[in-house]
Formats: sequence, structure tokens, C-alpha cells
Amino acid sequence: MDVLSLKDNALHSYPFETIYEHDLKTDKAIFFSEDEETIRYLSQMGKGHFKTPYLIDFDKLLRKTEFAEQMKDILHTLSTVYDYPVDIEFTINFNRKNQYKINLLQCRPLQTIGLGKTVTLPIIEKEEDCFFSSKGEFMGGNVRFTIDYVVYVDPTNYSRLDNQAKYKVARQIGRINHFMKGKSALLIGPGRWGTTTPSLGVPVHFTELCNMGVIVEVSSKEGFMPELSFGSHFFQDLVETGIFYVALFEGKRNVFYNPKEVLERDNIVNDICSECKGFEDVIHVSKMEGMEIYSDIVSQRVICK
Repeated sequence: MDVLSLKDNALHSYPFETIYEHDLKTDKAIFFSEDEETIRYLSQMGKGHFKTPYLIDFDKLLRKTEFAEQMKDILHTLSTVYDYPVDIEFTINFNRKNQYKINLLQCRPLQTIGLGKTVTLPIIEKEEDCFFSSKGEFMGGNVRFTIDYVVYVDPTNYSRLDNQAKYKVARQIGRINHFMKGKSALLIGPGRWGTTTPSLGVPVHFTELCNMGVIVEVSSKEGFMPELSFGSHFFQDLVETGIFYVALFEGKRNVFYNPKEVLERDNIVNDICSECKGFEDVIHVSKMEGMEIYSDIVSQRVICK
């Protein structure tokens, strides 16, 4: 866990057990709950003596105090004044009587693209006629724009790489991103873009996808799973740059995904990036003709065809 030291005016990392053993000067149950599942498992395994494991779930804070309702009121008040959804940063100070004070540190408009426009979604007679479609799971408002290039990372071949090779894939994406400056490109791949853990997705830096118009995170049988944190700096970079975001959960109701729409086209990755040679099985770049992406905030539908 990262802890801010007021004495050193710096962040320090400590094991969870070290933090829990300290006097937090308030009720620890506000933040921690006993990990009952792990306790049952250890008991079944005959582990008679073990330190009680805990989860950091803020369960008591969210269910037994007025914190959640107060935060709702704060966000409502601020969004009313701004006349726009807002993003905030805050701290909470507790005392030994479990009383607390919320300190608002930062507030800024939560920028999204496509607000105030009306988009007519195309009629899809056959699902196979589109690249993907989904209900919900996108970030933005009403949009319609053309996609000139699709950059696709194959989940199966990517999963077979060791971590060092996965980092190399991320660097190749950065080189392709440089080529896409001024163009309309869609970047699609397994799990989380921008993760620091290669087993969860492609560990690109934001500067390695900043020229993309759309990024799509796709779940896969290899265990990759989209999970964009809407409070993260990565999220803020996306919205402030005007990048449209979509998560596709294959097998989920109202979700269709047809990668053949891209993969049946020529892979031009080596034509646009000579340094990408050797990654053709993992990275596929296609020049698209007439592809467009549509989204409607009211129906929560997004279509790419």
C-alpha cells in the first residue's frame, strides 16, 4: 500500500500487514473486513494458527455511514454549478469517534465527446455486415465518424508471448501510433490498454496510442478482460484528447464482434512500420474503406460497420 508520510512529505510503500498493525486513530473496520472466504479455506486446509486476513473494501464506510449519500450530494451540487458532469479528487480525515471531514482537493469538468448531437444509427440486417455492435460499455456521447485504419492485436498470439515480448508489442503500437497522427484510426486489442501488467492487456503508455480516434478493449477466452477505471489519469487523458472508448464483452447479450471484417484484409503493418517486422502474427493493420463508427447516448448503442 502507498502511504503519504506527512513527516517526509513523500509516498512510501508498505505491506498491508504493516499498515493494519499501526494505530490509525479511528475504527479500522471502516476500511477493512475479514476475508471470510480465505479464512474458510485456511481452516479447511487445517491451518490452525494464522493471522486473520483482511480485505480493503470500505464496506462499513459505504453501508454504515452517510458518506455515499454525501458524495452524491457533492457531485450533484458541483455538476449543477458547472452545468456539466464533473470529476473530483478528495480526502477524508477521521477521528477516534469515527467522525470524518471530507476535503475537496480538485474539481474539473468531465469532458466527453459527441454531446448535443443526434446520430441516426444504421440498420443492421445481418450482424455479419458489421465489425462490432454493443449496448452500453462505451465512453462518449453521440458520434459518427469514419475509420481509415484498424490496428488489431490478436489475443491468442499475444497471450503466447512472454512478458518481454509483450512489452515489445506495446512499443510497436507506439511506432504505429506515430504513423496514425492526423489519420482516423481504431485500435482494438485484448484486455486493458495502458495496463502495467502484461497478462491483463497491452502495456502501452498513453503517448503510444494518443493519435488513435477510437480504442476498443475486448474480452477473450485467454482471460483478458476490459476494465477501464473512470477515475484514473489514463481515463482523463482519453477524454481530454477526445479518444472514443468501447469495451466489448464477447458472449454478452447485445454484443456482436466480427474480427474477420478486419483480418480478411491485407495486413499492411510492415508497410507503415518497418521495425514491426516479426510481429505480423500479433499485430494486424488494415486500411479500411467506408468504415464508420456510430453511437447514440439515448439508446446506449454503438455500431462499427
